[in-house]
Amino acid sequence: MKFNLKRIFLAGLAVTVPIGLTLYILVFLIGMMDGLLTVMPAKLHPDALLGVHIPGLGILVTLVLILVCGLMAQSIVGRRIMRFSEGMLDRIPVVRSIHSAIKKIVDSMFMYRSRSFRKVVLVEFPRRGAYTVAFVTGTPGDEIQSKTGKRCQSVYVPTTPNPTSGYFVVFPEEDLIQLDMTVEEAFTLVISGGIVNPPGRLREEAASLPQKIKMENG
Repeated sequence: MKFNLKRIFLAGLAVTVPIGLTLYILVFLIGMMDGLLTVMPAKLHPDALLGVHIPGLGILVTLVLILVCGLMAQSIVGRRIMRFSEGMLDRIPVVRSIHSAIKKIVDSMFMYRSRSFRKVVLVEFPRRGAYTVAFVTGTPGDEIQSKTGKRCQSVYVPTTPNPTSGYFVVFPEEDLIQLDMTVEEAFTLVISGGIVNPPGRLREEAASLPQKIKMENG
């Protein structure tokens, strides 16, 4: 009975903790966004203009600010301002570390959306017999193709848990094992260190992997 209660309790934690943390983070973010309105002058505050408090109005203001920053980041002047601001932050010892860590996390979150990553492959790296998930980024120039005497592909091999750092490796096409998972699923797999696998594809990939390796090796 004790064992069953422990198992039930752990199962309950597995269900409630993700949901609870998600709701807590959402409430925290909404409250933080609403708090942005406090910096506005009292006469221009939406509550004063509308005569009533509207919960979540800060979300709309935040979205507008994000869109404005996005437009600025795409302009020449905006990029200069962003580089200047980041340069100022990087000169402050403690702030520099915080900014660098947050920037790497954000880059890793949006990195998989880059069009540079065309497809997911499995390659033997860093040695024969050891396989890692990688991304095809393009085709190398004619010089590399002619020097190797093979048709090659440019491959990016990410590191765990920070996929923004990794290795650029040129592989012959015959050494690449094509995978069916999406780029987003592959990034999730890499960031989690193999803990989070693509849903519904693990068994299929595992079952077909020996055959794929055999076909690649001839």
